[in-house]
Amino acid sequence: MEIKDAYRSIAARSEGLFKDNGSRFIALAYPVETEEEVKEVVAGLKKEYHDARHHCYAYRLGCLGDRFRANDDGEPSGSAGRPILGQIDAMGLSDVLVVVVRYFGGIKLGIPGLIRAYKTSTAEALQQAGVVEKVAGKSFRLSFDYLTMNSVMKVLKDMGIQPSVPDYGERCSVTARVRLSAEASFRDRLPGDVIVEEV
Repeated sequence: MEIKDAYRSIAARSEGLFKDNGSRFIALAYPVETEEEVKEVVAGLKKEYHDARHHCYAYRLGCLGDRFRANDDGEPSGSAGRPILGQIDAMGLSDVLVVVVRYFGGIKLGIPGLIRAYKTSTAEALQQAGVVEKVAGKSFRLSFDYLTMNSVMKVLKDMGIQPSVPDYGERCSVTARVRLSAEASFRDRLPGDVIVEEV
């Protein structure tokens, strides 16, 4: 079974803006990797834009994009969070959070108008962002005898893995980040006396 480990995300924070009948929709897109980051960003924006009526958002996380949420923050159900998530999905992105801050202009836009506003502002923010390819992986700590070092380093070099945090004491150890699709091969190629721990 092929392991999917490459996916698309955004490079940096970006913005989009949509105006309709006096209402302003400011879309802010962020690269994120955890629910904790999402909470921090949303809380920070609620402080920064404390005078706004709504702070609607959606996110999708992970190389499989299997962790996601859409939040309408008081707008009619399905009129804000879902259109935001729809734009993230239309671009095939993950590890992305988009928060749309709405300043109410006094005229109700109706559900079709809201959907259009949230969709358009999000699309603009994501188009400004710059898409990057990310590769999902795991980090391992390898520990081995000094005599095994050359064999371990050869495996890392052959697989294009850059070791970090080396410790060449009585027992040697290095940390290596391995892409998910290469994990089985990586484990198979290491000498048998190497202790492998996920970190």
